[in-house]
Amino acid sequence: MPKSLVIVESPAKSKTINKILGKRYAVMASMGHVRDLPKSRLGVEVERGFEPTYVVPMKARKTVAQLRKAAKEAGTVYLAPDPDREGEAIAWHLQEALKGSGKKFLRVTFNEITAEAIKAAFARPAQVDPRKVDSQQARRILDRIVGYTLSPLLWKKVGRGLSAGRVQSVAVKLVCDREAEIRAFVPAEYWTIEAALRKRGPGGAEFAARLARIGGEKAEIPDAAAADAIVKEAGALPYAVSSIEEKERRQRPHPPFITSTLQQAGVNRLRWPVVKTMKVAQELYEGLDAGTKGAAGLITYMRTDSTRVSAGAQAEALGFIRERYGDPYAPPRPNIYASRKGAQEAHEAIRPTSARRTPEEMKPHLTRDQHALYRLVWERFIASQMAPAVTKKVEVEIAAGPYLFRAADTISLFDGYMKVAGAPPRDEDETPLPPLAAGEALTLVSLSPSQHFTKPPPRYTEATLVKELEENGIGRPSTYSPTISTIRRRAYVGKEGGRLFPTELGELVNGLLVKGFPELINAEFTARMEDDLDGIERGETARAQVLRKFYDPLMASFAKAQTGMETIKKAPETTSAVCEKCGHPMVIRHTLRGDFLACSNFPKCRKAN
Repeated sequence: MPKSLVIVESPAKSKTINKILGKRYAVMASMGHVRDLPKSRLGVEVERGFEPTYVVPMKARKTVAQLRKAAKEAGTVYLAPDPDREGEAIAWHLQEALKGSGKKFLRVTFNEITAEAIKAAFARPAQVDPRKVDSQQARRILDRIVGYTLSPLLWKKVGRGLSAGRVQSVAVKLVCDREAEIRAFVPAEYWTIEAALRKRGPGGAEFAARLARIGGEKAEIPDAAAADAIVKEAGALPYAVSSIEEKERRQRPHPPFITSTLQQAGVNRLRWPVVKTMKVAQELYEGLDAGTKGAAGLITYMRTDSTRVSAGAQAEALGFIRERYGDPYAPPRPNIYASRKGAQEAHEAIRPTSARRTPEEMKPHLTRDQHALYRLVWERFIASQMAPAVTKKVEVEIAAGPYLFRAADTISLFDGYMKVAGAPPRDEDETPLPPLAAGEALTLVSLSPSQHFTKPPPRYTEATLVKELEENGIGRPSTYSPTISTIRRRAYVGKEGGRLFPTELGELVNGLLVKGFPELINAEFTARMEDDLDGIERGETARAQVLRKFYDPLMASFAKAQTGMETIKKAPETTSAVCEKCGHPMVIRHTLRGDFLACSNFPKCRKAN
């Protein structure tokens, strides 16, 4: 009986799945996409319903030949790329490329690479989802149209080597807009006054309170003179507790990670760029020999915008929590979190494939980076399934004539999920408070005025840029990391002290695109387009309809920009020098990377200095 052929994207994934499935299956890797639009031309028949033309790239030809040979010898071909739109498109392209083998194709998907999940997926195979494929193809065609329209225009107007993209150009605009806000910001002076107070009597504890109101109005202190006048007057007044308010609060844990929040945690907690976070997450997902009685994936699929958790994973986590931390730490019903609108609810959140594989147990089997990220994922997931923390917020108001000072403290009554996640840092305006009673007289120790200036909005970090993209509906989980990598690689955005800033080139290109293509380089328009693309997957709209809606306004703007967009590119300057190879005059050519001397007979003569 011939073996069944299973095709995945990567060798690491194929190795893990091969060990799980055994000898009846041959598992091979496609090494990503096996077909794509041609590099040398648009490859899209606009007037034929935006019909794409796909080719097998040179780098994939050997792989496709090997897969065709294996498919002919196999009984059934299982297509097992990742469980998202990109994976669905890879499965469809594989099916199209291997059609000549005459074999039956089945699609299998799984959110985790474990024996249980793989066997369950192969027990209920399906067909490639044409709606998901259509949605991915629409995205690919849109990006190709934008690239093949705007990039040559930028070469003509600015210089060769530039590029523009549907999502990347909006990301650059966000960074440029933030920089413009920072430059335009005018700091404003303001002052605060803090009172050091003490309970009366021997050993009375000291605490701090901040001036909040003057004569019933919010305290606004514009300068040193106003601050000094208040200190002088308030320093001579008696102080007493006017009110005490205590509120008990139940604080729920954060949901388990999705792609964007994992990337943000990678930046904020590990100081990693988002591309590194995704690389290490891929390693944990695809499978490791990590004391698991054979290779297995340690986390679920890492490109997801859903906070959903399977019932089985929740049950295992609750059992572990009861055993490790005790019954009070397990909620009576599993915690459920709402995903954002439009999330792919068929997916799960990012979680460990087994709650019982603790970071301590896994540490000897993982690299330092793998262990650091696994700990983040494990702790976030376990905490997300635990009982709320219970705190008591104490707010005290202290009166001194017309001046009202406030002090606050938060007291933990039950740590709940913080047993794993850790307690958040104390708020800046909180201070440990001694036992106090309403009407109690206090001793003023000192009044301390402090000068401050309002601050401009901070530059984006990779984490806050990902958050901004997600909140504005720009891009999807699979695009955040490559978008940031692209705008940095193209030198549109630089990085300093962990903060992103626009380069001179980035601001130049952004300015031209904003003037020439204001709708395309617009966050709201891009978000609406993402919704339309999601609508293709839901079967609410046709691919050609969405593409036409985008294409016609783009072409109208392009026609105007060809003549109306400012030309920055400098013409070559003729010199008195002569080319020693062909005798033509030498010219100075101006490029984005600097000026150089070259033959005017280019491209026939390529002499340059």
